[in-house]
Order: sequence, then C-alpha cells, then structure tokens
Amino acid sequence: MAQHNELGKKGEQLALDFLLRNGYEISERNYRFDKAEVDIIARKENILAVVEVKTRSTLDFGNPQDFVKPKQIKNLVKAVDEYVIVNNLDIEVRFDIIAIVKENKSYNIEHLENAFYHF
Repeated sequence: MAQHNELGKKGEQLALDFLLRNGYEISERNYRFDKAEVDIIARKENILAVVEVKTRSTLDFGNPQDFVKPKQIKNLVKAVDEYVIVNNLDIEVRFDIIAIVKENKSYNIEHLENAFYHF
C-alpha cells in the first residue's frame, strides 16, 4: 500500500478513537453514495456529526482542512442528505473536519466543528 494511503488509514483510525473518547457514537465509516465517501458519521446527543478526516505528514503545503474543496463539500452534502432520508432521521446535521498532522512519532489532532455549511 502506498505510504499516503497508510497515513490516511492511520488518520481515520485516530479520528475514530478521538471521537469515541469524546462521547460520540459511531454510526457509519466510509459511507458511500454516488460520487461521495463520508469518512465518519457519528452521533452525540441530538447532533449527527458528518466528519471529513484530513491527514498530512507536513504543513509545508498548508493545513489539512484547507484541502476540503467546494465540489467535495457538495458531494458530501448530497450523500448525507440521502443518508438522513433513507434512515428517516429527524436530527440536526453538523459538518466537521478532523485535521491531523504527523509530528515526528506523534500526531496533532484538531477537531473543527461546523467546519463548513451546506448550501
């Protein structure tokens, strides 16, 4: 497996562990609909958190969260809309980013709640 794929998988696992430690219940991992893949769908109290995980080995090219592009946001919103309808959910939806940067042998994790809004 390519090194960047391994880093991405490691980042998703770190994000999952982070959410669980912070009281979230994981509903889905790698949920796919149409052209979108939602990394993590989690619940906490009355909120459905749609979490995009971005992991980088360096900040040389910018912050991980800066790599979530408008087209990806549009696809995520479409996928989550389908998820909510199919599962007949009446719940507040929030779009988060968990940005992870590898620093030597450790990882810096930042949870950005309400990172972007649907349109």
